[in-house]
Amino acid sequence: MSIKVGDRMPEGKFKTMGESGPRDLSTDELFRGKRVVLFAVPGAFTPTCDAKHLPGYVGLSGQLRGKGVDTIACMAVNDVFVMNAWGKASGCANKVLMLADGNGDYARALGLELDARGFGMGSRSQRFALLVADGVVEQLHVEAPGQFKVSSAEHVLEHL
Repeated sequence: MSIKVGDRMPEGKFKTMGESGPRDLSTDELFRGKRVVLFAVPGAFTPTCDAKHLPGYVGLSGQLRGKGVDTIACMAVNDVFVMNAWGKASGCANKVLMLADGNGDYARALGLELDARGFGMGSRSQRFALLVADGVVEQLHVEAPGQFKVSSAEHVLEHL
């Protein structure tokens, strides 16, 4: 069953790159007392994710924060080293927090996993965006297969 508006975000951990290397970031640390836009992509450096999805959030990060968003976070079923490299290549510093869900555990916990074996990518995350306030889902925007509309930074910004 997929997460829905009004649900509390499930507990879990992500990997992020800290100054001294990879570190765990709990969902409690990410969501408690904050307004967070969490968006997910099927994979780092993949065409739509790299050309449109992540750049939209980087470019609109100031406007999103101006609407009361404390943290903008990008999640993908990739390892922390790939997410760190993608964040650096995309100019994410101080704009978008890159979260590695390396085994897809959090995508599964949300009920938003994607079977991408047909593309040689294994189990991934669906493309989506969530607005979370103090750990509770306020908005949920899940893309239809092959689409990129409702999870875009522009769409999320319009609905804040």
